[in-house]
Amino acid sequence: MTSGKKLALLTSLLLPLTCLATPTPDTDAAKALVASLHRPAPARTSFAEARFMRVLDKPLVVSGELAWLGGDRLERRVDTPMRETSTIADGEVTQEREGKKPRSFSLNRAPQLKVLLDSFVALLAGDPSRLGESFEIALGRDADRWQLTLTPRDPRIAKQIASIHVYGSGNVPRCMRMDESDGDTSIDLLGELATAMPAEPTREGLIAQCGGAM
Repeated sequence: MTSGKKLALLTSLLLPLTCLATPTPDTDAAKALVASLHRPAPARTSFAEARFMRVLDKPLVVSGELAWLGGDRLERRVDTPMRETSTIADGEVTQEREGKKPRSFSLNRAPQLKVLLDSFVALLAGDPSRLGESFEIALGRDADRWQLTLTPRDPRIAKQIASIHVYGSGNVPRCMRMDESDGDTSIDLLGELATAMPAEPTREGLIAQCGGAM
């Protein structure tokens, strides 16, 4: 498994709106929002993901369930169009696909992935201090709707991930978008919004859908 695929897998485990104010580095407000996202483990949510890649004419669309199991343990179960489970636990990433032998790799071989894991766990655990160690955090608001923009501090990660955007309302995340430095994009619809994935999604349409749902 290439480092790019490993990075895409890890970020999947764990997300510009014109309708929102321009994100600003309002540190206190951003910290308060991140803290409000905390949920006791285990925390599970449905997801539907569309991955837009330059080498493909159509996006790859999958759906299933994301879970934070506590600590540094994450799980991503894909139910459609195939059955696959990816788990992070005890410093290893394991991918199991129906009918195939499980594949694993150690996070110790990829320090940048460990930084990303720490950051996503910090977001799920509502820990702004841990999140801020790896990302510049900017916050945009429009009434009850918000957008968190996370920009990697580590140049090694920035070479692969340009930014991560998390959209939500109140203290509930609704969407997550990851813009890779090579131009590829992944957009996850979370919770109840996951059932609203279009049959033929577009990048612009999903971004607008995330905004319209908040």
